Amino acid sequence: MASILCLETSTEVCSVALSVDGIVRGEREDKSGRNHALMLTCFVEEVMKKEGISFANLDAIAVSGGPGSYTGLRIGVSTAKGLCYAAGLPLIAIPSLEAMAHKVIHDAPRYGLPADESMLYCPMIDARRMEVYAAIYNQQMHIVRNIQADIVDHLSFTDLLLHQKVVFFGNGADKCKSSIQHPNALFLDHITTSASYMAVPAETAFQTSAFVDVAYYEPYYLKDFVATIPSRNIFHSSALPNRPTE
Repeated sequence: MASILCLETSTEVCSVALSVDGIVRGEREDKSGRNHALMLTCFVEEVMKKEGISFANLDAIAVSGGPGSYTGLRIGVSTAKGLCYAAGLPLIAIPSLEAMAHKVIHDAPRYGLPADESMLYCPMIDARRMEVYAAIYNQQMHIVRNIQADIVDHLSFTDLLLHQKVVFFGNGADKCKSSIQHPNALFLDHITTSASYMAVPAETAFQTSAFVDVAYYEPYYLKDFVATIPSRNIFHSSALPNRPTE
């Protein structure tokens, strides 16, 4: 049995959960925006205090490993690394899309999904405009298609949709409904990233000692960071150096 503190910061959701033996015992979450730098450590403290557990009683720290927001992932991973160093704990990295897929597949009846063993699951994270980060899993949580950055149009995923039902979910799926209009395409609303979804995958990783190197681990950004000048910047000038944004 393992006590694991899970941190999820790959999207606009800032989320912390404490799991014991793969069961969530406490969580704190905010979906209002990108305030991760302000909220994450406060949420950690609140969850630990509420559940009456100290870092000496933890067995590991788990963090969302991407893809997702460049800034959000860096905040989550740097916080997780700091906690691991301070408490002498191992670090577990859970792919953001994998955690979402595990939740939906495990709770498929709750979401009213049909009992269909051939059905595929496609978690999506918004990557701005009509681009999403997506992967495809089957009901056994095996990867059918690895994580990619997809520009979505009316032909997206037709190679799969011609043969079986595909469930799309996540904050990237919402903007794809108008483009992906195949009868085999199913959409689940209100599925977001969450530290609570990491509980079971993190427990499995702990039991198999699937740890990452605390010193050298980097999240999976998928795309390179691009520095730009925000269009709303009133000091915008070609003479000014680029200022980084997400």
